[in-house]
Amino acid sequence: MTKKIRWGALSTASIGVRKVLPAMQLGRYSEVVAIASRDLNKARETAAQLGIPKAYGSYEELIADPDIDAIYNPLPNQLHVPWTIKAAEAGKHVLCEKPISLTVAEAESLLQVREHTRVKIGEAFMIRSHPQWLRVKELIELDRIGQLRCVAASFSYFNVDPKNIRNQLESGGGALYDIGCYCIQSARYGFGVEPKRVVGCIDRDQKMGTDRLTSAMLEFPGGHAIFNCSTQLVPYQRVQFFGTKGRIEIEIPFNAPKDRPTRIFIDKGDLFGVDRVTEELPICDQYTLQGDEFSKAILDDTEVPVPLEEAIRNMKVIEAIFRSAESSGWVEIR
Repeated sequence: MTKKIRWGALSTASIGVRKVLPAMQLGRYSEVVAIASRDLNKARETAAQLGIPKAYGSYEELIADPDIDAIYNPLPNQLHVPWTIKAAEAGKHVLCEKPISLTVAEAESLLQVREHTRVKIGEAFMIRSHPQWLRVKELIELDRIGQLRCVAASFSYFNVDPKNIRNQLESGGGALYDIGCYCIQSARYGFGVEPKRVVGCIDRDQKMGTDRLTSAMLEFPGGHAIFNCSTQLVPYQRVQFFGTKGRIEIEIPFNAPKDRPTRIFIDKGDLFGVDRVTEELPICDQYTLQGDEFSKAILDDTEVPVPLEEAIRNMKVIEAIFRSAESSGWVEIR
């Protein structure tokens, strides 16, 4: 029988209940055995809904459970680091939702925690486990589009509910933290190196204070990346990789469907798409793949898909874009 990592989930957050936990339950190396909420009744209701054996009325109780190997942390952004630390100190491995922190300093504090607890801590960028992203990386490395010179990304949705945590400034709400982090991840993944400097422009909601539209340019050695992300635009997402000989486009880069194939388009620049090649990737659930890869890393004592060092590098760009928007100038990545 295949050994499985026993997971516990901190909170009944929507992302976990709707997408991540049901997917992890289908994993070869992962099983969800417990869920916690500040409200015991809510925890029990969610556990019954998802077929999870245990429900706890506090996060502390779940973390203390000796039968849990790893913690999935989808708490509000400002609680990511504190509860990741508490779980790690209890000897639990932690998969934490993105962004892993609100500042670079917070993210770096986890390095010491990981060092003395000897547990694995990673950031939940599920796209890094999806076959369409692995294929794009392969095509770039195979010189299918020549030298990569530009990555362009857009990611948006429309939500003006002040009660929604994504619109609460004190909880780390706003476009850049919530979805801009994916655009940054896309650019860094494509180029395979870190940007040297960034410039950003932010439009804030006058009532909620969150960045409702953020646009940025990242300067890499040998190329640029541009992106816009918004919490108050028509829902849309796309990523394109432009090279000296061709272009790759990911049709649904971030919310990849689990019930139909995903597609990437490759062309050599014909404006009418005559030379366009469409590649279909097999049906899969990126959250199942993410959970299994993290669980396998625990079982084999190997590196997790998105380790702390990677999370910190992404956080450095996020922080620099915020600083750039405040100063109205370029900011170097330290």
